Amino acid sequence: MKEKEHQSIEWKESWQDEYLKWICGYANAYGGTLYIGTDDDGNVVRIDNARELLERIPNKITDMMGIIADVNLLYKDDLEYLQIVVDKYPSLISFRGKYYYRSGSTMREITGKELERALLKTQGRTWDGVPLPKISVDDLKQDAIQLFKEKAVKRGRLTQEEAGVEDSILMDNLHLIDEEGYLIRAAMLAFYKDPEKWVTGSYIKIGYFGKSDADLVYQDEVHGPLIEQVDKTVDLVYTKYMKALIAYEGIQRVEQFMFHKDAFREILLNAIVHKDYSSCNPIQISVYEDKIYIWNDGEMPPNLDSTDKLFMKHSSKPYNPKLANVFLKSGMIEAWGRGFEKIKEACGLYDGPLPEYEINESGIMVLCKACDRYLELLSGQEKVDSLISDERIMSEKMSELKKEPIVKIVNYLKDNEEITTAKGVEITGKSVAQVRRYLKTLCDLGIIKSTRTTKGNVYVKV
Repeated sequence: MKEKEHQSIEWKESWQDEYLKWICGYANAYGGTLYIGTDDDGNVVRIDNARELLERIPNKITDMMGIIADVNLLYKDDLEYLQIVVDKYPSLISFRGKYYYRSGSTMREITGKELERALLKTQGRTWDGVPLPKISVDDLKQDAIQLFKEKAVKRGRLTQEEAGVEDSILMDNLHLIDEEGYLIRAAMLAFYKDPEKWVTGSYIKIGYFGKSDADLVYQDEVHGPLIEQVDKTVDLVYTKYMKALIAYEGIQRVEQFMFHKDAFREILLNAIVHKDYSSCNPIQISVYEDKIYIWNDGEMPPNLDSTDKLFMKHSSKPYNPKLANVFLKSGMIEAWGRGFEKIKEACGLYDGPLPEYEINESGIMVLCKACDRYLELLSGQEKVDSLISDERIMSEKMSELKKEPIVKIVNYLKDNEEITTAKGVEITGKSVAQVRRYLKTLCDLGIIKSTRTTKGNVYVKV
């Protein structure tokens, strides 16, 4: 035999009734095989009551769980052993009122919200597809519905005619009304004015941190319908929480953020559609000077458990498919499985690193590191900032150093060892006299010094 023991194979030397839990767990997971009469290494050992068990075990399985498993008598030389083959069952199977699940090499009991999800799955439902009898279409926020319509029409997901129907018809067309006529949870989350009335934690929390995780400088919360939370959060992060540094391409002024906005938006959308809203925890965004963390209490499919796998081509299985469909129809999500490709493309525009994903039982943590260009500009800005704060220049020189032409000259000197008056005129667009004054200011501050060459004055870094 010598099959290797793994998630779907278990070896036992003798039969004990508690192994019915294993059979229950196999039926609720992916099926499996239990061998009776083998040691831990898979070697066959003698069991004297194999033929008795051949009759007794199938009856116990049927009587206690209502399922059928194949129990086969096998031989190794003159030794008898049993093979119990369990199929995966579409409905959830219980043993003595409890539910078990085979995960890896362990058998565990399914309880709490996991049990709720499993039971819903057997009914063909997901958590976000559960009806809410106490709210109606009239309770939904009109601004949120209008925002959805505008985005859907603009992105070509709905025609003007399709978007112009009554709200109740629109909700039905979006599959947000169940067969009994009730709105489902996805409709409430996407469009209800205060989803936290029904689901605690259905909001986004943002904080800016200083030098350590304990150094919380300021924070905000974004509430309301999820369809509105996305734009509000992105705008807030990129205006209040994230500093845009100034770079120059020739004479063109360019704002440089640490992480591309399109990539951040896709990560945020992934967090919203994959979040486990039954956990009652908000999505949390932690912004630092050179990185961002985005955390949500959700999970990915078991086969997508690393950053490398996520950025490979894979099928899309959103944790909340009904809610994900709303964002898909709005055009905020381009297409199933396309989100990670968009993140990759956006990071490429900055020549920045891909986000790093840590996926475990506590949720999904995404680390977004600043691109190299931003870090270079940040280093230059810190140098200017430190000079401004120096007691030696706590005078009229402070305002001079903050002026845009001097910042341009300092940025140029980060990549070059020297500068001439002519080059200063070229990069600042100012007159010769003005540039000479700027260069003298930098000389006075000890940043550069003037040397005479055959070409005239050349200013070199100190």
